[in-house]
Amino acid sequence: MQKWRRRTSVEDASHRPPTLHTTLTPAQEAIVVYLRQHVLLSLDDLLAVTREFVNPGVSRSGLDRCLRRHGVAHLKALQPIPAATPHKSFKAYEPGFVPIDVKYLPAIQGEARQFLFVAIDRATRWVYVALKPNRTARSAKAFLKAVIEAAPFRIPTCLTDHVSAFTDRFLVKAKPPTNGMVERFNGRIAEVLQTHRFDSTEDLATTLLRYANLYNHHMPQRALNHQTPVQALKQWQASHPDLFHKKVYHLTGLDTYRIHAFDGMSTSGLWCQFVTSFS
Repeated sequence: MQKWRRRTSVEDASHRPPTLHTTLTPAQEAIVVYLRQHVLLSLDDLLAVTREFVNPGVSRSGLDRCLRRHGVAHLKALQPIPAATPHKSFKAYEPGFVPIDVKYLPAIQGEARQFLFVAIDRATRWVYVALKPNRTARSAKAFLKAVIEAAPFRIPTCLTDHVSAFTDRFLVKAKPPTNGMVERFNGRIAEVLQTHRFDSTEDLATTLLRYANLYNHHMPQRALNHQTPVQALKQWQASHPDLFHKKVYHLTGLDTYRIHAFDGMSTSGLWCQFVTSFS
């Protein structure tokens, strides 16, 4: 009760002892702080070093209080901040750098499974697709030949994701796997497949070919400054005609169309129901 009589308030006071006892002298504390800042030792490692070389009688709690008094208690705050890795922009590609891939298609009851071969130009997003009954080297070779003939630009380089049908077999040069662009287009195809019911392989092929046609001629791409792939091709041809071996033609607008109403159909699902002219 004696301590309460000397107080002027009834609030709890600090329980900290008026005098903190430590076994480290000011010079020893300076050594400890230096080691903490420059060697970045943990508390337990610093305790072992301090007991071995500075003061054998120091306690762990006493060492911790010393570090706190000098503002070096948090080891992470003392560690140097790693230099930020400079942002590496994507390489600016010209038309002719073409990733290729193969996608499994859903099996139609009573018919053999089909495979969707996809090629997409990195610079213009121009895409070419074809359905094949298998993913053999023969099918891959026929697909690449068709891509080379259909593309208005020359194709010096082809990128494959280590698909066995493509690797080290053809006239184009194979590269390491970085087929993210093809995978994103395949994601669009997957959305189309999820929102449609196909009665036959022919129906499946017709829908996918129409979608590729719409993608090339009527779907602006944000990466192309909201141009369609064909518009980007025409722009490239105007500025770099040496990259092209034939003229780029833009199809006419959407002549006729029919829309099938399906519950929950996505935007891309509605798009691929349009019938376009192939003049």
